[in-house]
Amino acid sequence: MLRLGSYLKKYSIWILFAIALIYTQAQFDLALPDYMAKIVDVGISKSGIEHSIPTAIRASEFDKIKLFLDEDTNRIVEDSYILLDRESLSTEDYDKYVAKYPILANEPIYKLNTKVKEIEEIDLELGKAIMIVGQMSAGEMPGLSMAELPEGMTIFDAMAVMPAEQRKEMLSGIEEKLALIPEAAITSVSANYLAAEYETIGLNIKSIQNSYLFKTGGIMTIISLLSLLVTIIASLIFSRIAAGVSLRMRSNIFSKVEHFSGTEFDKFSTASLITRTTNDVQQVQLVIVMLRLIIYAPILGVGGIIRVSSTNSSMVWIIALAVVTMLILVASLFSVAIPKFKKIQKLVDKVNLVTRESLIGIMVIRAFNTQKHEEKRFDDVNQELTKTNLFVHRAMSLMMPMMTIVMNGTSILIVWFGAKQIDAGGLQIGSMVAFIQYAMQIIMSFLMLSMVFIMVPRASVSANRIFEILDTKPTIKDPEKANHFSNNNKGLIEFKNVSFSYPGAEESVLKDITFTAQPGKTTAFIGSTGSGKSTLINLIPRFYDISKGELLVDGENVKNVTQHELREKIGYVPQKGLLFSGTIASNLRYANENATDEDLEKAADIAQATEFIRTKPEGYETEIAEGGTNVSGGQKQRLSIARALVKKPEIYIFDDSFSALDFKTDAELRKALKAETGNSTKLIVAQRISTIIDADQIIVLDEGEIVGIGTHKELLNTCEVYKEIAYSQLSKEELA
Repeated sequence: MLRLGSYLKKYSIWILFAIALIYTQAQFDLALPDYMAKIVDVGISKSGIEHSIPTAIRASEFDKIKLFLDEDTNRIVEDSYILLDRESLSTEDYDKYVAKYPILANEPIYKLNTKVKEIEEIDLELGKAIMIVGQMSAGEMPGLSMAELPEGMTIFDAMAVMPAEQRKEMLSGIEEKLALIPEAAITSVSANYLAAEYETIGLNIKSIQNSYLFKTGGIMTIISLLSLLVTIIASLIFSRIAAGVSLRMRSNIFSKVEHFSGTEFDKFSTASLITRTTNDVQQVQLVIVMLRLIIYAPILGVGGIIRVSSTNSSMVWIIALAVVTMLILVASLFSVAIPKFKKIQKLVDKVNLVTRESLIGIMVIRAFNTQKHEEKRFDDVNQELTKTNLFVHRAMSLMMPMMTIVMNGTSILIVWFGAKQIDAGGLQIGSMVAFIQYAMQIIMSFLMLSMVFIMVPRASVSANRIFEILDTKPTIKDPEKANHFSNNNKGLIEFKNVSFSYPGAEESVLKDITFTAQPGKTTAFIGSTGSGKSTLINLIPRFYDISKGELLVDGENVKNVTQHELREKIGYVPQKGLLFSGTIASNLRYANENATDEDLEKAADIAQATEFIRTKPEGYETEIAEGGTNVSGGQKQRLSIARALVKKPEIYIFDDSFSALDFKTDAELRKALKAETGNSTKLIVAQRISTIIDADQIIVLDEGEIVGIGTHKELLNTCEVYKEIAYSQLSKEELA
């Protein structure tokens, strides 16, 4: 998987941009529980009063509060508030403030003359002072008794005239008691006190509450919309990156396979190559798309742990327990499922192989009535793939209910222990709600990672299979410093003591082959099945490389020139005629895209294909189905021959290309070939004596060795193998 970095390197800037977006998205998502807590704790529980710093308060009440503030805090308070009364205000300002604060008509008030953020450091101190005032007013603060005071004097009057030392001593005792009270309780009491004070001075507390709720809810809405937008952009970026990587990967695989020799094709089956180019690349593409989650989940998880620690560190152990439980579950499931992923990809190969063989051989299957056998054969591999997939998915399906149990169990524990803290005043309801949300985010981040890692092992297997193709070095390579063919002896082919064996084989398929094929002449090869005829001619275009000896074309060793330059000289007609989807014209132009209509007609005429082409309503524009399934075997073979003729090469290779033709067409085609390709070298592999009876040179092969070279008449007298083949096909009169 690490090697995918070479493909992702091109998109480095976009990936970094996407990571920045994902980080932003995570921060947005992590901010939402805080705002939810504020809505519950401040908007609902505290009537929208967020701070213990009053925005407006009666002077009589504020004087009480200031009695319990230290000198530094008092100094900040005096600098931050202004006194509003009839004497200090103009008539216009007075009327304006009375409309806002009706109590001003009866008594002066203090109004905050600065922003709360600028004096936020005194918030807790004011809260404590407000709590003391509230409890003293209710007679709940021990230490002084109203019965001890002179008639008409309040406890606050007594505090005001009390000697400094005595008041300081009294306050120190109160401070010790306040230190035992949780901050959440202090802010809650001060909020209730200020709510009552605001109603007293004429402010609409419902309006304050609604304003806070709408403001906080609006911020949450904006954050959610921004998070959605960022998510869409990041997903789009990774989707485009994944599509680009898969495009490049498929292109590289296809390009690599195009340079494979027969040896590599023997190593990788066609079905496996198709699976690797499609299904395996798709698995890698899917994981790249999911890179967003791979990056997002850890950021969300770590961020959630940091936030939850700041919310309430005493319940962090619940999160730790949940995470450890999940890790154990995920590790257990993966240990069971991961070994199956490699098997799945191999089974996909097998299903493709069986399907491909069945579709290609459908006519043979029907001819022998073996449909049931093929159905059973397909059903066996299909069932095995299905069972393996079911095993993996059943194992993975346990993850969701297990995670649900963990999430619900975590919520129960948080509510259980959180309720106790709320009862003790150490935690607010909104903070517990936020803690639950953070806990769910942390658990979900691990769940997302586990879901992603379900795909990663399979994608890793697929990536290894892909790079197995890309890392395969073709056994047939072009030389670093290539030679070029001379203009002399165009089409001259020389085999000098050539031997060949397939990789890993103990015995050679061809042994000590020596002959020369002259330009302008026809060299034919004949022999029993498995004698090495097709293997021999496949050495000329370097589909395989010889094991020993020398193979020369135009006096140049084929290993010393490029494959492209070598194959430019060759017109190849395979044993099995192969046509591509398109038209007759596009198939013929496959050999030479610049061929004119006249060139196509001439080639078709030589290949004896003109007659059946003319019977088609659309002529050369007639559609050819995939594999040429809508034309007969003989027509397919004639079009394959015509395609080679369009190229006008120096060397023609016909690998048993006339076997699908009737004797009359075969004879006419060879006659036309001889007249139109007189200067070219023609190599013909044949099973029928009649096809090669007029060849200038016939080479007889038996078990990979040359057992006879000569003309038809010479071989009848000198080669027993040739004589046996000849008499098995034709009578003595026909051979004479």
